[in-house]
Amino acid sequence: MKDLKEFDISFIGLKEGIHQFEYTIDKKFFDFFNYDEFNDSNVKVELSFLKNTTILELDFVFSGWVEVACDLTTELFRQPIEANIHLIVKFGDEFNDENEELLIIPFSESKINVAQYIYEAIVLAVPLKRIHPGVIDGSLHSEVLEKLKEFEIKAEDEEEDQEEKEQEDNKNREIDPRWNKLKNILIEKNKSNGTS
Repeated sequence: MKDLKEFDISFIGLKEGIHQFEYTIDKKFFDFFNYDEFNDSNVKVELSFLKNTTILELDFVFSGWVEVACDLTTELFRQPIEANIHLIVKFGDEFNDENEELLIIPFSESKINVAQYIYEAIVLAVPLKRIHPGVIDGSLHSEVLEKLKEFEIKAEDEEEDQEEKEQEDNKNREIDPRWNKLKNILIEKNKSNGTS
């Protein structure tokens, strides 16, 4: 990731202990990854980097927002981002990032680039269903939302009409008096047999 050099952490020159790094993630960052789901962004990333002789520990804290389109109305809104990730980096014979919480890098490495981890954490922090807060609290007014409400009302009306029709049909189906006579015969028969 030569174009994202600002996210390189050269740990060879660092003393053992905790080191702090801060990044501000904007739209250009996501453009590098060809990710166009976010219209804009402003996410602050605080990275606590612990260097030990055998391992590195990285604790990321994310806070801010990304601007996305609402799945219902397509209106843009700022989706809050709050996330934390913990990453342990160990040294081994070859690179291995199969485990999302453990990264193994070759002994020959002298730096680590954290851009991919920041990118993935922010993308995963956005809910799968993106609903404008104004839809939830009723303060958003848009043409799309008005159309959706019209369809919703029609569906409810049709459901109520169906229920009323069923109730009317049930009223119209009065019990044939012949069935009542048969029922009385069964009751009398059971009484005479002692089963009732």
